[in-house]
Amino acid sequence: MAAGSLLALLDDIASVLDDVALMSKTAVKGSAATFDDVAVLGKTAMKKTSGVLGDDLALNAQQVTGVNPDRELPVVWAVAKGSMLNKVILVPAALLISYFAPWLILPLLMLGGAFLSFEGAEKVIHTFFHKGKEKPAGQAAPLDEKTKISGAVRTDFILSAEIIVISLGVVSSEPIMTQVIILSVIAVLITVFVYGLVAGIVKLDDLGLYLSGLGSNVAKKMGQGILWLAPYLMKLLSIVGTIAMFLVGGSIILHGIPGAEHWLESVLPGNGAGMLAAILTLLVHFVIGLIVGLVIVAVVSLFHKKEHVA
Repeated sequence: MAAGSLLALLDDIASVLDDVALMSKTAVKGSAATFDDVAVLGKTAMKKTSGVLGDDLALNAQQVTGVNPDRELPVVWAVAKGSMLNKVILVPAALLISYFAPWLILPLLMLGGAFLSFEGAEKVIHTFFHKGKEKPAGQAAPLDEKTKISGAVRTDFILSAEIIVISLGVVSSEPIMTQVIILSVIAVLITVFVYGLVAGIVKLDDLGLYLSGLGSNVAKKMGQGILWLAPYLMKLLSIVGTIAMFLVGGSIILHGIPGAEHWLESVLPGNGAGMLAAILTLLVHFVIGLIVGLVIVAVVSLFHKKEHVA
């Protein structure tokens, strides 16, 4: 249900591209690709980045925790500006790769899928094997606001790079102008979506307190419900984001293996068509992402152990 809601939100945001298509059709003629095609490609790209977006939402909302309530929105705004600057760097870089070295796109996508799987596996391992081993609160000095912002912007750079690379994989065969339009629109919409929602999430408790203080019994119950929900929302976003990271990572890795997708379709019920085949395909993507992630975590752990021994 949570994953479906996230995809529904993304689909609503991506529908803006349909509006762009309708408004621009009469103004632009003779283009190699119609704006309807741009809309369809843009929607596909945004849906494929949903795994990163779920993680992006959770991570950025977590980055603001511990900030003075009066400074939460200014911090979110500062990180959002840093995120947009990241995309100003990443979008041209992606377009240059697409134009001058398109053969790099598939390896970059494979690396991106492996990185998503690795991050997801790290989260799972930390949750089940390292929970409760963190340093007690107060043992480390609290991070100042500038440090929190810079850390969040660095994290955003990695996640934004994943989003742009995944989106580039969808439109890499399109004319350069189509790529420019789609990547630019996605960069803006995703930034507005993520940080607008983060701002709403961090202010949920304020909304709950406000409604609880009103005279209406309905408003009070709504406020109490929001206050009860707020602590669980971050956990839910983190879980959804982690699952989606395995799904997206596994899908990218499978796509990069020659003939693997066609083989999978041939062994699935109905040659890959139907609800059961779709569920089994998602399960395969999840398992591939999980296995690849765990293998990379094991390799990285062995490497670190050898470094310590040396």
